[in-house]
Amino acid sequence: MIASPDRTPLPREFFDRPVLEVAPDLLGRILVRTTPEGLIAVRLTEVEAYDGPNDPGSHAYRGRTARNEVMFGRPGHVYVYFTYGMWHCMNLVCGPEGRASAVLLRAGEVIEGADLARKRRLSARNDKELAKGPARLATALGIDRALNGTDACAPGETPLRMLTGTAIPAHQVRNGPRTGVSGEGGDGDVHPWRYWVADDPTVSPYRAHAPKRRPS
Repeated sequence: MIASPDRTPLPREFFDRPVLEVAPDLLGRILVRTTPEGLIAVRLTEVEAYDGPNDPGSHAYRGRTARNEVMFGRPGHVYVYFTYGMWHCMNLVCGPEGRASAVLLRAGEVIEGADLARKRRLSARNDKELAKGPARLATALGIDRALNGTDACAPGETPLRMLTGTAIPAHQVRNGPRTGVSGEGGDGDVHPWRYWVADDPTVSPYRAHAPKRRPS
């Protein structure tokens, strides 16, 4: 079970900061997913920052759409998107309302509810792989678009909640290019905005952006 201090919810003020401050500070925090089938808790070990209008890699770079509407709302809300026609990914909105920045939750360690996570992640070879990658994390937690817009800071029982957990010391935090994101020049992501816990086995492998080849 999660120790008592870890059950303190993160306040909205935690998320109402620049995304590059929030992202590394989310490492070691605990995401709790409550479902009728039971509860799953994940200690975050890898995240990526997306800085809205300043970031060509962000879904909000070109402005507000029906898909990214939640990103322009209050900090602490959940932005869920569907990708490659089969996977969901989960983000937490940061910064002031209208700024449209968010942190993608890339990986974590399942510390509670592993039995339920295993039922959703039958292809995982071991528990370290249950939430190793953004789509795997979302699948393990039963995240889909129905949870888009959920307030992770709302009082009372909510389907998603961020707890204080234990922040990772700065000397144990690593950062580098984001996974699969191209840079402004097309030569790779110029922003080292992926953050992870050093030497943690649940962190997903880095994959550089692979440009689509034109038919010869």
